[in-house]
Amino acid sequence: MADYPLPKFHFSVDWGGANVGFSEISGLNVETELIEYRHGASPEYHKLKMPGMQKYENIVLKRGSFNGDNQFFEWWNTVQLNKIEKRDITIKLLNENHEPVVTWSVKNAWPVKVQGTDLKADANEVAIETLELAHEGLTIKYE
Repeated sequence: MADYPLPKFHFSVDWGGANVGFSEISGLNVETELIEYRHGASPEYHKLKMPGMQKYENIVLKRGSFNGDNQFFEWWNTVQLNKIEKRDITIKLLNENHEPVVTWSVKNAWPVKVQGTDLKADANEVAIETLELAHEGLTIKYE
């Protein structure tokens, strides 16, 4: 088998709603915050660097708008003060046999922003809606 980079256009999302395809997903990032420390009696004239807390970027899902489909807005409308319907999300990058190659598991995701499509009278593009999710953890597994 030849070594080649994975194409990114064939993926699936299990987000607790109906089986709807998404056109774009971004924000699958994990970052370790940096802690810098120097105690006063240190003979070194620089700070020590240590790993700190992990930080997760919000995930953005985009899809075409469908007549009568309000799933994004229904989930967003569950938000109340300190109460929200949290869902585990699974995103899979698939190979040509529709088998997962990379799996991103998102823990306790909930919507922080829903954006409807923009409207433009002189365009012939598909209407795209956007859902932005905050979450409490992301694990990445290469199959």
